[in-house]
Amino acid sequence: MDEKEEFGKPTVKIENIVATVILDTPLDLNLIETRIPDVDYNPDQFPGLVYRLQSPKITALIFKSGKMVVTGAKSVKQLVWAVKTILKKLMIKGVPMQGKPQIQIQNIVASANLNVDVDLEKAAFTLPKSMYEPEQFPGLIYRMEKPRVVLLIFSSGKMVITGAKRESEVQDAVNGIYNILKGNKSIKEDNI
Repeated sequence: MDEKEEFGKPTVKIENIVATVILDTPLDLNLIETRIPDVDYNPDQFPGLVYRLQSPKITALIFKSGKMVVTGAKSVKQLVWAVKTILKKLMIKGVPMQGKPQIQIQNIVASANLNVDVDLEKAAFTLPKSMYEPEQFPGLIYRMEKPRVVLLIFSSGKMVITGAKRESEVQDAVNGIYNILKGNKSIKEDNI
């Protein structure tokens, strides 16, 4: 099946969600290391404890302050599940905790395919806040205002989206750029 067969139908895949989690309590990382054997903690190298889930592959960096950075989730639902799983394991192992964790998404990185070829020269000329220097980098960098994301757009129609805070912003950005490129005739004619 040809990848461009469904032309005009952009596809989107979330690759990674990075979030911070704030707990209302400081954590004893030495205690966590002794009670949960499959964590990495080397305070001489890095001040946080590294907790890895195997399936799905999600990593949490846990700090003494009670803050965590969680990365690797492919959806918000998966992110919330991972945080609950980690906190439940800590509580089961006797790590004292209180309050409800506050989860804040910092960045969603996604890939997309517009399923059409893009004339990057024309797009760079018509898109404000874009940068295209093919001698330096083969993609066009476009800083979208609404939603506030950065798009790396390649002539093949493939893209990388970064900076989103919600899953819906990724889809809005992809649909939005597709409509903008179609409107300013930056989609190569042989694909329309």
